Amino acid sequence: MTDSAIHFTSAPSTRNRKSVAACSEEEAGSQTGAAALRRGFPSWGKVLWTAKGEVGEVEEMAAAAEAQENGVPSLERGRRGCEHYDRGCLLKAPCCDKLYTCRLCHDNSEDHQLDRFKVKEVQCINCEKIQHSQQTCEDCSTVFGEYYCSICHLFDKDKKQYHCENCGICRIGPKEDFFHCLKCNLCLATNLQGKHKCIENVSRQNCPICLEDIHTSRVVAHVLPCGHLLHRTCYEEMLKEGYRCPLCMHSALDMTRYWRQLDNEVAQTPMPSEYQNVTVDILCNDCNGRSTVQFHILGMKCKICDSYNTSQAGGHRVPVDQE
Repeated sequence: MTDSAIHFTSAPSTRNRKSVAACSEEEAGSQTGAAALRRGFPSWGKVLWTAKGEVGEVEEMAAAAEAQENGVPSLERGRRGCEHYDRGCLLKAPCCDKLYTCRLCHDNSEDHQLDRFKVKEVQCINCEKIQHSQQTCEDCSTVFGEYYCSICHLFDKDKKQYHCENCGICRIGPKEDFFHCLKCNLCLATNLQGKHKCIENVSRQNCPICLEDIHTSRVVAHVLPCGHLLHRTCYEEMLKEGYRCPLCMHSALDMTRYWRQLDNEVAQTPMPSEYQNVTVDILCNDCNGRSTVQFHILGMKCKICDSYNTSQAGGHRVPVDQE
């Protein structure tokens, strides 16, 4: 899998270029033929009709069945790519010698994974010649991919990809818009250089929501102000239920405007007399500071950073004259 983007803004707008980390390979591929491929339906070819209007032999039926048994996707000759990539060749898997359009198609069909770095041979979709991995067919000059990486053996249409030596895989560019943070071990947008919170090898951790890999995921990643990463889709789903990082409970976006609204609501909602002088110790999830504040049912505001993202850290205190 391959994609990683990164983001932190005051609103959950995940398409803001300012907070994007480079995507690995691509965010989403063409859906052409995706449903049929997922169901594993063979491409039986053209049905021949007799002069009497009866159904005749099915062209290439035997060949398609044999191809399917050998792990070859039953694609029409000359048809480019799969639901993941636009390419003009099939990869010959070094692990099982079967032909697949891409490693994702292979991994979805087999009980093992294809190592992209060990691919040595490909098959042209037009002339069907098996040859060493390269960008153009040596027999019919079919272009296997507008972009080709001889390290990852990635073939695809041009998305301004580049191979990052430190990440070890291809990323979506343009390259000049990103830099590799050595501590985070991830490519980030250049405007985040020196302006993000570093967490060592953060992209090597799984997404805390779906528990799937982030570093090589084709789903764009989103960086929170605390430095933790989520898949963008997981981040968007999280915001429907809450606003805090699932790992450290830090606010996942700028909540300043909401805190000011909460100030007004607290001011307009006086507590019953028996609670008006009750104080509690709180811990702020945003600044990690501790303070003692007046108890309120709507929320308790941190005295240090004015955040309402707090939790009670001890019991309540009642003035002696009210006990």
